[in-house]
Amino acid sequence: MQRAMRLLETVAGHAYGATAKQLARETGLALPTAYHLLRTLVHEGYLSREKGLFFLGDAAERLGRSGAQQKRRSTVADTLAHWRDSIGVPMYYALYRDGEIEVMCVSASRQAPAVEEWADFRETGHAHAIGQCLLSQLDEDARRDHLARYPVQPVTPYTVRDNDALLRRLARTRRMEPVVERQEYAVGTVCAAVPITVGATAATLALSLPAHQADRLLPAAHRLQAEIWRHLGALTLSISI
Repeated sequence: MQRAMRLLETVAGHAYGATAKQLARETGLALPTAYHLLRTLVHEGYLSREKGLFFLGDAAERLGRSGAQQKRRSTVADTLAHWRDSIGVPMYYALYRDGEIEVMCVSASRQAPAVEEWADFRETGHAHAIGQCLLSQLDEDARRDHLARYPVQPVTPYTVRDNDALLRRLARTRRMEPVVERQEYAVGTVCAAVPITVGATAATLALSLPAHQADRLLPAAHRLQAEIWRHLGALTLSISI
């Protein structure tokens, strides 16, 4: 395995391909051993061979993309953990993809516990700040399509009452302003979500607090928004996952 990995790394360093003899020389492998490993790597799709030259294959490219994706996810998780500790609130990252609300990362601690998902987040987007923020970034047709699949229903006594009322609220939402909900998803909890649009992708970073700390909600949301703008370039690249 170590010798095969050395071959892969060496091939990766040759943008225009390399011969078996060249790869054997550079890796310090005997030529018969190099030939055997190269044939195996070609058979498994990790290398391809064209006119006697070896190149990275589709399987190796997929590994590279997966590694890059994991690195981007790790960057998001690390960023959320930093803001969780510096702002003192649990953090959530979510996006709207293929007609669904997806919570991609939650960063919480004993001092800053996350909201318990007691009702499916995908089905109750009308009730929580994350869903409202994502829906506010969609056009009217996309909002109505979402509500046709997941109509407004009571979650707590504070939840918006029907589709039309929610659509009116979303229409009044100012672009790039934090979206706030108070006890609409969970009694005793208030939430705020900051919109982030990455190309055609609607995304959001959100935070929550106990209702008795509601006076901290908007200051925390504005601080988060300032942090997002400060790191927007690196963050938008990382959250395109």
